[in-house]
Amino acid sequence: MNQLSHLNSEGKANMVDVGGKPEQIRVAKASGFIHLQPETLKLINENLIKKGDVLTIAEIAGIQAAKETPRLIPLCHTLILNQVEVKSTVKTNGVLMESTVKCTGKTGVEMEALTAVSVALLTVYDMCKAVDKQMVICEIKLDFKEKR
Repeated sequence: MNQLSHLNSEGKANMVDVGGKPEQIRVAKASGFIHLQPETLKLINENLIKKGDVLTIAEIAGIQAAKETPRLIPLCHTLILNQVEVKSTVKTNGVLMESTVKCTGKTGVEMEALTAVSVALLTVYDMCKAVDKQMVICEIKLDFKEKR
């Protein structure tokens, strides 16, 4: 197993120095799921949730969250993101949320992709909590990352 990169020689939290690394194209994809009751999905599909268009608002919230990741996760580097895409897909038992984040930088965008999905799912939860008391957010994971 590799050593943890966010710890210094004394075992204290440490922001990794990426100054010597080359700029590369970085891509990360993440996904997650929220289980919803059939009645809730019907309201979402018919745009009848009182707070508004659930999926569009959740996707925008995910994009915003990706851009704010270094403010939320203490040891993340501030990156200039080239693209953030958040896509929701209604399934029979809930909503699948997927994100793709791209940048040209010295470190990866995994945390931005995971943050985008997490906040998008939390937004669905927030917008539907008045009508669905059985929602479950699960399976948030990194699906893909690359540097070139």
